[in-house]
Amino acid sequence: MSGTLALIGGAEWRAGCDFDHDLLSASGGTDVLVLATAAAYEHPEQAVKVAERWFGELDATVQSLPVLTRRDALDEAHVAPIGNARFIYLSDGSPMHLRSVLKDSPVWDALVAAWQGGAVVAGSGSGAMVLCDPMVDPRGGALTLGLGLVEQMAVIPHHDTWSEDKQKRTLRIAPKGMPIVGIDERTALVREPDGTWHSAGAGGVTVYVDGQPADLSVLP
Repeated sequence: MSGTLALIGGAEWRAGCDFDHDLLSASGGTDVLVLATAAAYEHPEQAVKVAERWFGELDATVQSLPVLTRRDALDEAHVAPIGNARFIYLSDGSPMHLRSVLKDSPVWDALVAAWQGGAVVAGSGSGAMVLCDPMVDPRGGALTLGLGLVEQMAVIPHHDTWSEDKQKRTLRIAPKGMPIVGIDERTALVREPDGTWHSAGAGGVTVYVDGQPADLSVLP
């Protein structure tokens, strides 16, 4: 049985993200492994510091894995820390960079194996987008290939601030019957190990199928 999965709408590690306490509990530990890969060109060390402050208030410890480039993701030295982690958190940033770094890499394979072995995996903003396949391209709202931890579902993070034009484009081109999920900032769409979904946090989650609102029961 896989572990808990959290797809977060962005603005992670701040007031309103109370779901992180529950994710820690689900992991069974007090350590969080942060991959700031998506923020590689946006001062990833700052993202890690934010995570350290946030989880420190939850009596948890943050460790950062320096997987910022494709070479890093191919480095076998980065596999063991992921395999040993019980809570893995992908930060927000550039989804295109995150995908290009992790795709078909030992680091990605280790993350999938850790999740399938019961570890908690969370992705915020870009992290949430990339964990799904297809993935929404933030540059215009089209659909492109994601990494596919969750298949046949796409996520629009930052839903409360997302461009209406881009959203309309995404909903228009989405395959028939496939859910598109808008997740507000500081909000999580959580998949429990038994396959059920629920939302948590400061905002809301909106599911669309064929351009019309639907409920969480349609999610894969």
